[in-house]
Amino acid sequence: MTGWHIDAGLLADYDRGSLDPSRVMAVDAHLLACASCRARVAVDPGWLAGNWAGVFDAVHAPRQGALRRLLGRVGLPEHRIQLLAATPALRWSWLSATAAVLALAVAAAYLGQPGARASDLVFLVFAPVLPVLAVATAYGPPADPMHEITGTLPAAGPRLVLWRATMVVAVAVAMGLAAAVLLPGPGRYAVAWLLPALLLSIGSLALSTLVPLATAAGLLGGAWLIVVGGAALAHRESSLAVIFGGTAQLCYLLAAALAVAVLTVRRGRFDPGETR
Repeated sequence: MTGWHIDAGLLADYDRGSLDPSRVMAVDAHLLACASCRARVAVDPGWLAGNWAGVFDAVHAPRQGALRRLLGRVGLPEHRIQLLAATPALRWSWLSATAAVLALAVAAAYLGQPGARASDLVFLVFAPVLPVLAVATAYGPPADPMHEITGTLPAAGPRLVLWRATMVVAVAVAMGLAAAVLLPGPGRYAVAWLLPALLLSIGSLALSTLVPLATAAGLLGGAWLIVVGGAALAHRESSLAVIFGGTAQLCYLLAAALAVAVLTVRRGRFDPGETR
């Protein structure tokens, strides 16, 4: 402790809040080190307790939106919900990712109609990958102001991209279904094009509870290429119709539901510290 102490006038100005920020910081620093000056500061215990209670509630029990409540009900831990939910800082990334995925779906619906074109095979090969790439791009600079901080987290990397892609594509599928019911046009085909991307994202995460993530994504990618190649050989004139037909859509949805069940049961594989 130094020999200097806060005089009565300075302490009164500090108590009234009339000091400029630099002098407030100087007084705060001295009060932290000087018990005798700290004892001279008038403190209302009731006011202090009420303020600390408000701060604690704001930090530990923030108001939860509908999305956060839904994610919590399906069994996701709080820290993963924090990464997935559209917080104010990430809202533009969320919106731009959703817009990009919907734009790709609409473009695919109009440009990738079933037919006998040589480009169909290329279109099918990249169908599940493009929405995931759109999401990964949207969560980078300049849309995401927290990308540098997020990149240092243990959860960063391909796994986080797939989690985000799952949420964004799922929302896009729901919006596409509503549009298909309410608006004219090939809306159902746009939704069908998003289903393989949804299955690739959530299926890779579910399979990664058994094998490494890269292996899981490689297995699903290889299975998709086999399906595409088989459809192209067996149904050369209508491969898109087979891949995105009603039966195929039902299979995608059932497989996605199974992946959700696996993630729910084996979520401890992602977070070893959780109760299993």
